[in-house]
Amino acid sequence: MTKLVVICVDDELTVLKSLKAELKSTVGDSYLVEMAENGHEAIALTQELLKNAYEIPLIIADYLMPDLQGDDVLRQIHQLSPNTLKILLIGQTHPEAIVNTVRHINLYRYIVKPWQPEDLRLTVQEALNSYHRQKELLATQQELLRANQEQEYLIKELHEKQRNLKKFTDELFRINQALSQFVPQQFMQLLGQDSITDVQLGDQVERVMSILFADIRGFTSLSEQMAPADTFEFINSFFQLMEPAIRKNYGFIDKYIGDAIMALFSVSADDAVMAGLEMLQRLERYNQRRVLSGRKAIEIGIGINTGKLILGTVGGYQRMDSTVIGDAVNLAARIEECTKAYGVTLLVSEETLMCLKRTKNFARRLVDQVTLRGKSCSTQVYEIFESDDDELKAQKLATKDEFEAAIDHYHRHKFDLALKGFQYCLAQAPQDKVARVYTDRCKRIIEGNLRNWRLRQITS
Repeated sequence: MTKLVVICVDDELTVLKSLKAELKSTVGDSYLVEMAENGHEAIALTQELLKNAYEIPLIIADYLMPDLQGDDVLRQIHQLSPNTLKILLIGQTHPEAIVNTVRHINLYRYIVKPWQPEDLRLTVQEALNSYHRQKELLATQQELLRANQEQEYLIKELHEKQRNLKKFTDELFRINQALSQFVPQQFMQLLGQDSITDVQLGDQVERVMSILFADIRGFTSLSEQMAPADTFEFINSFFQLMEPAIRKNYGFIDKYIGDAIMALFSVSADDAVMAGLEMLQRLERYNQRRVLSGRKAIEIGIGINTGKLILGTVGGYQRMDSTVIGDAVNLAARIEECTKAYGVTLLVSEETLMCLKRTKNFARRLVDQVTLRGKSCSTQVYEIFESDDDELKAQKLATKDEFEAAIDHYHRHKFDLALKGFQYCLAQAPQDKVARVYTDRCKRIIEGNLRNWRLRQITS
């Protein structure tokens, strides 16, 4: 516990002892009362007390002393102990001492000699009380300062953590965005997972979905005319062109296969057909720019099928991939291949056609029946020619009944009747590539130059 000292300074020993007695009766045993008979002794005493960890709340000094006057003593002690309160004892004829002392050391009070005992006691008690209040206030201020500094540090630390958290969150968002480019969010949702970290090897679910395959015609010959870097640029520009049409219609790209796109639609078959038609519209605008720049227009084929499939993850523990498996997927891929043989842009299966609601009135016609190798059931394939130019579309609609009747004759092996029907359609629509393919095949069958009458048997 800190020891408290009150110092009294006077060059007259009788006065000094009287002052000490008054102080002792006022402060009791709570304070030590030390005496100094001159200014130099008072300064030395103060230095010694401070050195020994004493606390000096109050010093009372006489103004008029030899060698070193009271105001000079208090000024020097103020430099040693600024918080010590100072009381100056003055005579009736020394008012200038008050002015000088107040100006330099912030004097607490002055007392005129000879003092009144009661006045001295009250002044000393008030001074000591003021000292302790000031001390408590200073301690509170220091505590507040420490608290403010600590708060400032904590706020800075919090801001730093928030900045680091934001950096981490932004980085995590970028990672998730990057991962979603490899594993679509819709794929994880279909698996019932919220995050890529929850996906496990072998996770799978059976769903009825529409599968869309799209492929660039003659890509091999196109790529042979380009440097590898130009091929990559061309492929990416094509994919970037087609992806929005798929996403806009609630589908997602399962994978890119060379120059081909495989997309899945889990909501409705209409979405897949709408996506296919928008892809063809985008391709038309893209080709207009290519032709204007002196390049050759490109063609694509789109095949769509709807059916059950298994969606899940395959691979090993170090490397796995998302995929879909099933006859419905194989059939969609092979239907897309059929677009090359028929010379058309968009074919859909009978299963897809039966699921259509919003697009059921789109221009369409039966093209053929195809069978997966190893399967006994065949499926009918339809051309959606809604995106054909107006003239060809009108011609195909006008000859639709005759065309589908010829298809029926063809599958009944009535090739003469089929030939007449296709020739009629071709006469009405000279740009009808499917009618031309069937016309040529019927002629070759009748002439005995074609053994396999099937236009297309799909291999799995």
